[in-house]
Amino acid sequence: MRDSGNKPFWQAKSLDDLTPAEWESLCDGCGRCCLNKLEDWDTGEIAWTNVGCQLLDGDSCRCSDYANRQATVPDCVSLDVATVRAIGWLPPSCAYRLVAEGSDLYWWHHLISGDADTVHQAGISVRGRTVSEAGMALEDYEDHLAAWPGENPMDDAA
Repeated sequence: MRDSGNKPFWQAKSLDDLTPAEWESLCDGCGRCCLNKLEDWDTGEIAWTNVGCQLLDGDSCRCSDYANRQATVPDCVSLDVATVRAIGWLPPSCAYRLVAEGSDLYWWHHLISGDADTVHQAGISVRGRTVSEAGMALEDYEDHLAAWPGENPMDDAA
């Protein structure tokens, strides 16, 4: 366990040591993990789309049925410590990824700013930039490739 001192929990604890409430509060509400991604079977390269899960609320950037999401979307990836450490497609700005890597949160994260809207104000979230997967054929996802999230999350805010 990290030395806590007067540090906020995400600096003082590892992902393994977070309480369920701390874990849930780390989500910045960007909605990017709820976007469909295409993987090249030969190279493993991930291509991002602007196609959101059918449960993604495009305005709030939150799941419209979080508690029951896996009943509706069986392939929804539940983030836990092992998953965060194993998957490579989490956005570089994702708080779970940042904490796992020992980095701090960005200024626009609600735990820093005190305001859940700063992720949207900073242009980091998917607010207003998605289409729903509902009724869309899988082969049409290629028509919805998106350049974000970039390697540097602040590039997206520019």
